[in-house]
Amino acid sequence: MNFENEKLKEFNEYIRFRKVAVIGLGVSNIPLLDYLYEKKAKVTVFDERTIDEINKNIKDKITAYNFEFSFGKNCLENLKDFNIIFRSPSCLPTRPELEAEEKRGAVVTTEVEMLMEMCPCKIIGVTGSDGKTTTTSLINSILQTAGYNTFLGGNIGTPLFTRLPEMKPDDIVVLELSSFQLMNMNISPDIAVITNITPNHLNIHKDYEEYIESKKNIFKNQDENGILILNYDNDITRNCSKEANGKVVFFSSKTKLDNGFIVDEDIIKECDDRVRKHIINADEIILRGKHNLQNIATALAATKTLVNMDTAIRAIKEFKPVEHRIEFIKEIDGVKWYNDSASSSPTRTISGINAFKENIILIAGGYDKNLDYEPLAKPIVEKVSTLILIGQTAEKIFEVVKREADIQNKKIKIYMCDALEQTIDLAKKSAKKGDVVLFSPASASFDMFKDFADRGQKFKNLVNNI
Repeated sequence: MNFENEKLKEFNEYIRFRKVAVIGLGVSNIPLLDYLYEKKAKVTVFDERTIDEINKNIKDKITAYNFEFSFGKNCLENLKDFNIIFRSPSCLPTRPELEAEEKRGAVVTTEVEMLMEMCPCKIIGVTGSDGKTTTTSLINSILQTAGYNTFLGGNIGTPLFTRLPEMKPDDIVVLELSSFQLMNMNISPDIAVITNITPNHLNIHKDYEEYIESKKNIFKNQDENGILILNYDNDITRNCSKEANGKVVFFSSKTKLDNGFIVDEDIIKECDDRVRKHIINADEIILRGKHNLQNIATALAATKTLVNMDTAIRAIKEFKPVEHRIEFIKEIDGVKWYNDSASSSPTRTISGINAFKENIILIAGGYDKNLDYEPLAKPIVEKVSTLILIGQTAEKIFEVVKREADIQNKKIKIYMCDALEQTIDLAKKSAKKGDVVLFSPASASFDMFKDFADRGQKFKNLVNNI
């Protein structure tokens, strides 16, 4: 018997000839244009870029579909009298124009929230300040190895709303969810995961509290059947358990839990009523670093009710690092080069540094998200012989590292560069056989690159051309 998604059918009937706004022509909203045109919605497209800055193919699509549009810095001045507004994650729901439209009666939502509202199958959602993408990818890999038909998307870069017609009740949707996607969200996944919460995106969020509350939406709308996976080692996530509506499962690398999953030295163990079962050793997996053992423990907790442990272990042993996350590029004259461009905060770079026992030549710096770089200083002074800095945050990182080096009475070579090419040349000259060159910026990419993937690809291209 063929399955028909009644919720999607109702939505498709509702939007026919209704006024729909699509704000932001980013990855998540582009497929929406085709879908809304097909369903005969009356669409207006908004983007703060000028018309000359919009991709030609997208402009041609808007023209072909005869959509109205409003471009430029003040484009939202024309946001009036819509039935549904699809905002991009970067357009926060706290914008006055959105609040005014919502007060008037418009539904303000996102592509991913509407996906979750109409999804016919189980949803696993992952958020956190660090480790989201690797954990989400691990969960998906474990499920696929077990034979599930999965749909992987969300903040990981693949919009899934337009694939709703393909989804069946026995499938599983696996989503990486950012704080921007979770803001004001009124639905939560069946299984929710928070890897950790540390200061991030404070250049965009009003304050740290707003960032934290956004993350909590991943579980706030669960019922008693919901499952919430939390990091016991993080004060904020541990305390989230007090607000949970369903079952809570902890993971930890610092506390020997009675129940949950733990990282004990280099071994992942499952704890059940104080009985600790050995699951897998660090030397059996490809991923490097204790933080990746934590990610694996998290993925095991998230899939425990769906996949038997032997199958999960098989998937984990075969899992390779996600691109731009401690990604091995090549070995040159005995020196191993790694691309960790996705590390856009100090905590991520600390994890990257701690993943290596070898001497490190670190390339760091980038766009300033108003984060505190003080915690980065000690790991750098203790494990990095040469620090090569670039971008807006170079001076900030230099100051905290220099201060820590003086306190420890240690010497560390520090160089300031203007271009990525310079950093490669300096790293090559500084590295000796047996060393590791780690590109882990601890900062966002937007001062010099399109995004962290663009930054990482350029780094890899330069290294591969040595």
